[in-house]
Amino acid sequence: MPTEGLQITKFSEAADLSDEILKAVEKMGFSEMTPVQAKTLPLMMEGRDLIAIAPTGTGKTCAFGIPMLEYVSLKDKRVQELVLAPTRELSLQITDELRALARYIPGVRIACLYGGQPITKQLSQLKQCPQIVVATPGRLLDHMNRGNIRLDSVHTMVLDEADEMLNMGFREDIETILQGIPSEHQTALFSATMPKPILEITDTYQKDAVYLKMTKQELTIPLVKQYYYRVNSQIKVEVASRLLDYYGIQRSLIFCNTKRMVDELSETLKNKGYTAEGLHGDLSQNQRDTVMHRFRNGSLQILIATDVAARGIDVDDVEAVFNYDLPQDIEYYVHRIGRTGRAGREGRSFTFVSNREMYRLRDIERSCKTTIQERKVPSAADIVSIKAEKALRAAFETLEGAQLDKLTDMIERKLEDSDYSAVELAAAFLKMQMGEEPQEIQEVIPERRRNYRGSRDFGSGRQDRDNRSGKDGRGNNPRYGRNDGKRRSFPDDKGGERRKYRDSASGRPAGAGRTGSSSRRNSGETTRREKDRRIG
Repeated sequence: MPTEGLQITKFSEAADLSDEILKAVEKMGFSEMTPVQAKTLPLMMEGRDLIAIAPTGTGKTCAFGIPMLEYVSLKDKRVQELVLAPTRELSLQITDELRALARYIPGVRIACLYGGQPITKQLSQLKQCPQIVVATPGRLLDHMNRGNIRLDSVHTMVLDEADEMLNMGFREDIETILQGIPSEHQTALFSATMPKPILEITDTYQKDAVYLKMTKQELTIPLVKQYYYRVNSQIKVEVASRLLDYYGIQRSLIFCNTKRMVDELSETLKNKGYTAEGLHGDLSQNQRDTVMHRFRNGSLQILIATDVAARGIDVDDVEAVFNYDLPQDIEYYVHRIGRTGRAGREGRSFTFVSNREMYRLRDIERSCKTTIQERKVPSAADIVSIKAEKALRAAFETLEGAQLDKLTDMIERKLEDSDYSAVELAAAFLKMQMGEEPQEIQEVIPERRRNYRGSRDFGSGRQDRDNRSGKDGRGNNPRYGRNDGKRRSFPDDKGGERRKYRDSASGRPAGAGRTGSSSRRNSGETTRREKDRRIG
């Protein structure tokens, strides 16, 4: 049964939160709870099983991480809390946030287990006796089969991005893990959607679960200014460059639908002088970690990624999100723009569409109950003006503090022997600083007699299952009780398919539907090769 939504409250007003947690939350820059936190956190503190339907970027990690840290026993060196996530990136992100929440709780150890990293390196983490483990299902099962980890003391288990784990074929792994933990435990399931396989898992492995669903209004990010531009594919790069320059964006995320486009765009932007890197499933773990480290520390201006590769990216000061390609799923639009406008900051989203994609944009607006404003691409004159202003501002700042006597004497001597004025020379230096002048571009003219009212549903297929091929390894229980007032006491028992729109270029369905069934995995080598080519 869905529960009534709770009003957003301040963390400081929440019951039963320790001073250590409140101090950590304040240090992270949070004061008010997001809707998912306000609804979920009290239930997690009570030890209730729950199902929360909410996308990435809504504060889920704090919602389940705070109760975990409040009730973890520092004296007990066994694994007590377990979080499963579908990808390495999301696992690492969850781990980082849990460690930030635990910064004032000495003695908490958190291990992160995922594929693509040597087993031996993770063994050193496990030997330190972590109380909390964050893992991808396959790699966790691998450690269980090797005897490296025991889960007979787990009292809280969280499944984050549960729909993605099932889509990636982890259902058996998850069920095996669930069967390996004590019968008395709390299970919290977070998902962007509620497909049938998830319902089956909840029926089997949860007891009296509370169902929570964020409304469309709650899913809309009010601090994100949403714009769209009618452009064709030939000018997308130039338009993206102009928007980056016009708004002076220092950190942005650009989403593409295919790995191939990620690679092409990152190379093109680097050639234009931007610090840009791509992120997708073909990169090694080392490469992924390096790219994400640069993006988080600010040395990387632009991160270009597929939707799947970007799961778990949670950087607070992303100024803008670009939908370079219109997302294949309406849910992905919410996921994408939710990565800007964080922690009370204002963000922007820029969506590129052609005339024939307008109906899909209208579907997004209707489903999310939002308005995406049309904007004109900044002109060449606008960009020249912005660049000139930036260069002049930097020059005046240099004038204020620098000793320039020798340089001014040199320039005066040069000007005496030339036909140019000091103003003309300054203009030449300014032009050198600004680089090549942009050329005028032609925007897409809106087509007449186009009816955008009819809703054509987005395809439910997700084209870029970066982790499909490489599962990170190798997937009936009632509950536990509470009995000691503020702190929990745990027993010692150890023992719908949517209509698919057709891609205008290929004439083929854009996606293959969401399913983790064996029929998809056994669909034939030829079909898989054809799809691989299509998604880059």
